Amino acid sequence: MGIDEHQHADARYVDPFHDPRALAPIGAEQRALLRTVNQKIAARPSLRDIVDYLFERTQSLIPCDRIGLAFVDDSAERVTSYFNRASYSGMLIDKDYSEALHGSSLEEILRTGQPRIIDDLEAYLESHPRSRSTQLLLREGVRSSITCPLSVEGRVLGFLFRSSRQPHTYHTRHIELQMAIAERLSQAVEKAWRIEQLEESDHAYAQMLGFVSHQLKSPIASMVTDAQLLAQGYLGDLTAPQTAKVESIAHKGELLLGLVREYLDLDRVDGGDPQPRFRSRVNVNEEVVKEAVDLVRPQMDARGMHLAQELPDPPPLVCCDATLLRIVLVNLLDNAVKYGAENGAIRLTVALTPARGGTSARLSVGVWNQGPGFSPAERNKLFRRFSRLDDPELRTRPGTGVGLYSAWRIVQLHRGRFTAESERGEWARFSFDVPAAPECSELTGLGAESIVDTSANDEPSLEED
Repeated sequence: MGIDEHQHADARYVDPFHDPRALAPIGAEQRALLRTVNQKIAARPSLRDIVDYLFERTQSLIPCDRIGLAFVDDSAERVTSYFNRASYSGMLIDKDYSEALHGSSLEEILRTGQPRIIDDLEAYLESHPRSRSTQLLLREGVRSSITCPLSVEGRVLGFLFRSSRQPHTYHTRHIELQMAIAERLSQAVEKAWRIEQLEESDHAYAQMLGFVSHQLKSPIASMVTDAQLLAQGYLGDLTAPQTAKVESIAHKGELLLGLVREYLDLDRVDGGDPQPRFRSRVNVNEEVVKEAVDLVRPQMDARGMHLAQELPDPPPLVCCDATLLRIVLVNLLDNAVKYGAENGAIRLTVALTPARGGTSARLSVGVWNQGPGFSPAERNKLFRRFSRLDDPELRTRPGTGVGLYSAWRIVQLHRGRFTAESERGEWARFSFDVPAAPECSELTGLGAESIVDTSANDEPSLEED
């Protein structure tokens, strides 16, 4: 054994930068393969597609009956299998299989960044009788393997495994090509892996919020009803201080119900049920505006705010999902109450712009309120999920940072657009407009079965005036 290889309990570690056999010139077929690998990665396929591609296209150069991709956790204590592909059925090590790194021969790869070759898994198991992964691979029929690190800036973030059902399959001449492939994979794999982790965490977080919100809704609503009954004397007279305290309890319960409603709305539009249910000839004044105002009226009255409405007569009859648009308007009115000036004015406007020439008809809805408003710099933060404005006065007022985001998503589902305007310290106005044909059949691409939100993964953007 030369100085460029060292033995570790039947596992060989090869330094590709010093072993002349590993650094042998790459042949034409290998160079062509690397070019196609580069092109494949540049096309940004999924990680599964990349592994499938390597399994199918590199057999003649690096033979394998099994290929796998695994990642190291942030603490570098465990390795978890992400995707595996084999030429046989009955894989025992597959997605989410996890093992501790301490004491394993993978720990040496993590420390040195050098690839590992195991020539005979049966002999390796004799030296590592507690290696569960080796036991499982042997049960699959695997007899030898080559493992390369996936590294970014000197940090090993995962491993690329190739395995064969024949012993002594891999030699140092395979190292150069395997490491070249791993190098091209590393940065693309890290980005894709982090994105998938964030998406999974985000989905789990949204599910948790939806579950908790559903569990809280009924008991809080019952608490508010009981407090209102007590305050109104249905269960006996209360003293003035008692009445004030019970009314305070009811008010706080209503605020909690508002927060629960926002999270339930988010759960529907962002994960639970994003598909709009369009109906033709929805009466916007009755089914959207009136019901939204009725929901927010108690909060308006509690803050002494006056609502002025400008509604068209006859009422607009449009194709839309009335329930979703009502969620949008409730959020806009609720924000006008929460962030507007106490005893101030709120103005709700609805307008129908008829079709002219090549321009289609549009339904416009706006909510204006007196209050502190927002600065131009803060404008682009408004429609981001869980984002709240960094204003000392506004941050003291209750809010989740999801209401406007949910509203934006719904308007996007209706192929509409949002506008946000403000005079700092004076007023704020939020408005949206959507296509306004009476019959859904008149709106190309807007059908309950066909609509898809193509901008769901983009940052929310606002239309400039």
